[in-house]
Amino acid sequence: MKRLLIAFVVFVGLLAGDAGAVDRFEFRDVTPDSLELTENGQPVFVYNHGMILKEGIEEKFRRSSYLHPVYAPNGVILTDDFPKDHHHHRGICWSWPDVQFLGKTYDVWAVEGMHQRFVKWIKRETSNGGAVLSVENGWFVGGRKAVREIVEITVHPGENGRRAMDFDLSFEAVDEPVRITGREIKGYGGFGVRFAPRTDTVLRTEAGVEAKDTDMVPHPWAELEATFDGKRAGLRIDDSPSNPGDGPVGWCLRHYGYVAANYPGLESVTLTPGRPLRLRYRVTVFSAT
Repeated sequence: MKRLLIAFVVFVGLLAGDAGAVDRFEFRDVTPDSLELTENGQPVFVYNHGMILKEGIEEKFRRSSYLHPVYAPNGVILTDDFPKDHHHHRGICWSWPDVQFLGKTYDVWAVEGMHQRFVKWIKRETSNGGAVLSVENGWFVGGRKAVREIVEITVHPGENGRRAMDFDLSFEAVDEPVRITGREIKGYGGFGVRFAPRTDTVLRTEAGVEAKDTDMVPHPWAELEATFDGKRAGLRIDDSPSNPGDGPVGWCLRHYGYVAANYPGLESVTLTPGRPLRLRYRVTVFSAT
């Protein structure tokens, strides 16, 4: 009888321990328009699902469906939103400047005529092993949805001053074909990051330090490292080998603070119903000594 009592007490204690356990990652609503992810109580990123506009900025720049702020493991904010030189630039986002739908051209990148908007949550899962955020968005012209967009972000635990985040993006025309193209001549458009104000900026690729701004030069990855509020940190984007195209993607590299994987670049891709375009990237944020 005594052994049974001891076993029961141990079992109840284990249950109580489990009930008090806290996941390493946690989602919380910071505003009605924004969802924050934290790791061990420290912010990782904010996903803006509402239509966001900064005070003093023109209404035409209101937008949705992007990450900002994004934090390095040492706590500094890596991204910018509504910067003075390009009001349409926004944190980590995925958008295109030339989108043709029903005979008209729209600019999702510059928020002109067609807008990304939140439709519904698919997953908001956390554990000690990571976090998954999945959401359905749409590209809308007025009230009409032209493209169904599925975004899944898998965040891995931070370790040794680095944290990896995998982005799995899917784009499918709803009922009529939609053609996407990068900006003429420069080819930019796709998955990119606008960086916060900083000093001592260094751009790198597998070729080494990039001393000049470039357009459409292929690389398997690119990163920006700099000093943000007195702390050294950076962010790297890896292009997945599974992405469409022959070989590494071309990049938009800007020392003023912009890095983007340009897909499809100067070519065009047509989205059709039932055949989603899938793009995958790994983002690694890091603190540097």
